[in-house]
Amino acid sequence: MKLSATSTHWNPEQYLKFSDHRLRPGLELLERIPLATPKLIYDLGCGTGKLTRLLAERWPEATIIGLDHSQEMLEKAAVEPSTIQWGEADAQNWQPDDPPDLIYSNAVLHWVAGHAALFPQLLGLLKPGGCLAVQMPLSRNQSSHQLMQEVLENGGEDGSPLGSPELCQETARKWVEDAEVYYDCLIGGTRNLDIWETEYLQVLEGDDPVLEWVKGTGLRPVLNGLNDEERKVFLAEYCQRLRIAYPRRDDGCTLYPFRRLFLVATI
Repeated sequence: MKLSATSTHWNPEQYLKFSDHRLRPGLELLERIPLATPKLIYDLGCGTGKLTRLLAERWPEATIIGLDHSQEMLEKAAVEPSTIQWGEADAQNWQPDDPPDLIYSNAVLHWVAGHAALFPQLLGLLKPGGCLAVQMPLSRNQSSHQLMQEVLENGGEDGSPLGSPELCQETARKWVEDAEVYYDCLIGGTRNLDIWETEYLQVLEGDDPVLEWVKGTGLRPVLNGLNDEERKVFLAEYCQRLRIAYPRRDDGCTLYPFRRLFLVATI
């Protein structure tokens, strides 16, 4: 799965930090899927496979295929034996061998551009009566993402930018559209369309937990796109700004509000 124009290497162990917080939206998405007995299920962007295994527990008779662009993630997913099939794929060009009953995608499709074309395309791959279930983070307007962009643009010596103009442009991209955009591009091809947003007040523990959180996801393209010296300067400045934006509370925890968009489209 080609997730970004920026070449990104993923660290499964870093991603699995705060795994309870990362799993909760995927579980809530899973609960809203209206299918009783799907036969063929794809987990598009399966990562380490934790949610893929929950799909298999809910529908043990189904053929379940977990797809991801990252060999590191797929290797981690395949460590535990199961009947799940694992494979590498590109979301923009992916074509299943047979029309699936369910395409499930948790916290992945924000990496792929062109949603107005991509989402109807995915809907068109489904078997009649099938379902597209997607969750994406709405991080663009959060302080953590805004500060990431600011440090890239002015965090160098004497306020100079860090990294290439292309990296700054990619980081500033609107990764997820407004809910109305998904409604307009999907409603004509569905018999039921459920779209909602949820904000989680995440209570994080440890030193610099917001930095550790974004290191596992949104910060990966930035870290991969900087050279060693730029990366060192960036992390030092970004960490200081995050500490101010997300202060540690009296009990030692840090509050990190995080908003997400969900959609379940049934044809």
